[in-house]
Amino acid sequence: MKAARIHEFGGPKVLRYEDAPDPVLRKDQVLVRIRACALNHLDVWVRKGLPGVKLPHILGSDIAGEVAEVGEYVTGFRPGQRVLLAPMHYCGHCEKCAAGLQNECREFTALGNAVDGGNAELIAVPPANVLPIPDSLDFNQAASVPLVFLTAWHMLVGRAKIRPGQTVLVLGASSGVGIAAIQIAKLFNARVITTAGDENKLQKGRALGADFGIDHYKQRISSEVRRITNKEGVDIVVEHVGSATWDESMKSLKSAGTIVTCGATTGPTVSFDLRFLFARQLSFLGSYMGTMGEFHEVMGHVFAGRLKPVVDRAFPLSEIRAAHEYLEKSQMFGKIVVNP
Repeated sequence: MKAARIHEFGGPKVLRYEDAPDPVLRKDQVLVRIRACALNHLDVWVRKGLPGVKLPHILGSDIAGEVAEVGEYVTGFRPGQRVLLAPMHYCGHCEKCAAGLQNECREFTALGNAVDGGNAELIAVPPANVLPIPDSLDFNQAASVPLVFLTAWHMLVGRAKIRPGQTVLVLGASSGVGIAAIQIAKLFNARVITTAGDENKLQKGRALGADFGIDHYKQRISSEVRRITNKEGVDIVVEHVGSATWDESMKSLKSAGTIVTCGATTGPTVSFDLRFLFARQLSFLGSYMGTMGEFHEVMGHVFAGRLKPVVDRAFPLSEIRAAHEYLEKSQMFGKIVVNP
């Protein structure tokens, strides 16, 4: 098969579009012919070098395609069936997995991180990871959904316990997590404030349901939040930027408010005054992707049309370097997809 692989860590130039061995289908697996794979910032971090990645390596967490072959022990799927994949790997038999807490499994990782992913023509996965998709979604749309919508759902619903009527600040309206979080917050009838780097992206964020927009290059986030909320602050901040925004995120919270974070795009090191944390009774929550139960829950909303994927641009897999260069410019609104 053709695949985009890395044989060393570094910039986009380390990505090679080349022949790779076809996956060997076990009797308890499903072989999927990949039609679309969406990019995430995780691809950039893995490409630059993360622990546990064995070279050569295939990136790509978000996969949609067709069932190519079904292992002898697998039932419920047929060749040609249109599917997307849960973007995760877990052992399936430990105490955490048995309790439905797959994202707390010691082996838990995203596809394309510690295990090979979807920047290829074929992938073999357990049947539990395979979910049929409705005709209303094309392959590019389907591939744009799994990781970011699962991540945003776990952040807001699983961790922050969002309630109707709350006010939510979503950083980065144009990011995959931001696009998902705006829609999920509105699904719960929350008031949403979002941020972006230009008016065009803010308008698109409002079109997704955001009630207010803040240009984070021209306006101070916390000052605008205080103005919008009549000095009260927000109940929840969806934080995935890291060091560049952490102080503003804290200052945007009301008393007993919650920051929930899933990433650190601008850097992982932050600091804060512990007195500020306990005196205002704030909550800082970490969030890592989500569980299989949450995956099926949020996919149900996507398949029903209540949550909508946003695709910015598609590249042939053979142009994977250009796709990564475009991703690192951060000019997109929505997901970047590659098509084998």
